[in-house]
Amino acid sequence: MNSLNDLKAVGPRIRMMMPHLTPLEARVVETVFALRNFTDETALKDIAAEAGVSEAMVVKITKKLGFSGYRDFRSAVTQYNQLPTAEMHQELSIEDTSREIIQKVFRTSINALEETLAIIDMDAFDRAADLVNQSGQRDFYGVGGSAQIARDVAHKFLRIGIRANVQDDSHMMLMSAALLGPQDIAIGFSHSGNTTAVIDAIQLARKNGARTIAITNYNSSALAQVADIVLCSTAQGSPLMGENAAARIAQLNILDALFVAVAQRNYGVAEKNLQKTMAAVMSKRKDKIV
Repeated sequence: MNSLNDLKAVGPRIRMMMPHLTPLEARVVETVFALRNFTDETALKDIAAEAGVSEAMVVKITKKLGFSGYRDFRSAVTQYNQLPTAEMHQELSIEDTSREIIQKVFRTSINALEETLAIIDMDAFDRAADLVNQSGQRDFYGVGGSAQIARDVAHKFLRIGIRANVQDDSHMMLMSAALLGPQDIAIGFSHSGNTTAVIDAIQLARKNGARTIAITNYNSSALAQVADIVLCSTAQGSPLMGENAAARIAQLNILDALFVAVAQRNYGVAEKNLQKTMAAVMSKRKDKIV
């Protein structure tokens, strides 16, 4: 490992590969992470015995995860588990007190932010900011919770004079995508990256020449594969909360940063539009200055 960020990326790197593992392979990885005493001294044969598979199977899985072999995997995971942020993540329990619930939920979000910061592709981020700034039409596609993130982003951009359409209906997404062209962009929001309505719309937009961006938790998901640019969050799952809750916090922060980067590209105009939009809604505030 070359840096602290490399270490922080170990967990996300493994989590992003989990959807590509077979149920048996995933169970072996889960067995490793469930071991409290997993260290640089843990033997390959012990892991194989614990998971009920052959030693060759364990080595095959570590290579499938992108490591050179078991020793490389063991070293990386051991160092990752020793990070303060990795230790923050604790499973929620029905027996938790209110204080424990708050601490665990907050720490899970902090961990998601730390790890997302470690894996974010800065070049992709800069290209995304350029596209949002330069495009004529901007279409945002998402369903469920992802649609709410899309609306939040559209609201932020409107404040600085950048208009975007948010679609959360599969038919509306396709109709909108059908009208996009080379000067436009489409952004697909999907935690799993497997939401068919969003994938179909992004594919159609791209077919029509529009540039496309994916906001997702899995950089090798179906949505990521059909997008020009991928901005990826990462978060550990929880039986009670799932992955979506912490991932949403991470995605909102990525998009807050994107908003600032876009505003920076034409700061004078952004500042004037911000003043205009703030003035327009001032009459709706009880604390307005008379």
